Amino acid sequence: MLFNTLVQFSDQLAFLNLFRYITFRTGGALITALIISFICGPFIINYLKLHQKQGQPIRDDGPEGHLITKVGTPTMGGVMILLALVLSTLLWADLYNGFIWVTIGVTVSFGLIGFIDDYIKVTRQNPRGLSGKLKLVLQSLIAIIATIYIMTLVQDSMATSLAIPFFKSVLIDLGWFFIVFSSLVIVGASNAVNLTDGLDGLAIVPVMIVAGVFVLIAYLVGNSIFSNYLQLNYLPGVGELSIFCGALIGAGLGFLWFNAPPAMVFMGDTGSLAMGGALGSVAVITKHELVLAIAGGLFVLETVSVIVQVVSFKLTGKRVFAMAPLHHHFEKKGWAEPTIVIRFWIIAVILAIAGLATLKLR
Repeated sequence: MLFNTLVQFSDQLAFLNLFRYITFRTGGALITALIISFICGPFIINYLKLHQKQGQPIRDDGPEGHLITKVGTPTMGGVMILLALVLSTLLWADLYNGFIWVTIGVTVSFGLIGFIDDYIKVTRQNPRGLSGKLKLVLQSLIAIIATIYIMTLVQDSMATSLAIPFFKSVLIDLGWFFIVFSSLVIVGASNAVNLTDGLDGLAIVPVMIVAGVFVLIAYLVGNSIFSNYLQLNYLPGVGELSIFCGALIGAGLGFLWFNAPPAMVFMGDTGSLAMGGALGSVAVITKHELVLAIAGGLFVLETVSVIVQVVSFKLTGKRVFAMAPLHHHFEKKGWAEPTIVIRFWIIAVILAIAGLATLKLR
């Protein structure tokens, strides 16, 4: 909004040229989202507490400590993240950019699915909300529609191509299978973040770390000079997604203020499904889907742990982990919650650095 409104007056007021720079607007979006979170956070939390007398229902088969330490904590805190993210993005991004709208669309739509899921859990005081199949169907439909729209926005030669990290100018044309592949990336990222969201602060920090990686990737891919120097595939207009990712970092920081142990609020599926969908859609647009798997490797590890656990139990009747996802395994082993969270953050940072390394090692 600011970009579209103020840049036209830059001839009269030279300082308004600042709004032409993506870097300036990314910083502005980050700070704005943080401020919105700080202002709205207490009101949202108080409202949730008022209407969620018993807070988020806790699984009986989960770690025993959760039945003591997390009872009564309200959920749906993802509303705070979505509010700050969307408002700051709309304020600082180019509203004529289609990539911004499709990313917001996926994020809000996935957040709505999560909200319905959380609402059912809270009102019925049952940790099982929407059926898993229904959530997957809804997510898949949204992801397919978003992917088709993204294909119309990207250059013809790149619309259905998959870029391979570490190899310069290597593109694999997936044809119409690109729709299936990209939908799997978006839906998979959404559910991977959802599986990771099990301890105070565990999911939101890796989300911010990966968003930081894609701030840089989106900026470089959308800049013809830098993309040519680094031998990346240049995609006009994609640089605006740096602003979206910056807003995601700011919204995440604001939420972490209230979610830090002991959490005053949980993001719930409202936040985790939305944040994962956001990262997945940005990865698809920037043609760095495989880099998302590296930089967001922590989410991959958590997801794989669940898959391994389920497959092993069905085939052999034995469990590989004390409990899945992986962070619950370490809880069962006696690790303190802060220890698990901080060590997982460290892993997320290491994997993010590995993901960034793919930009130069080509």
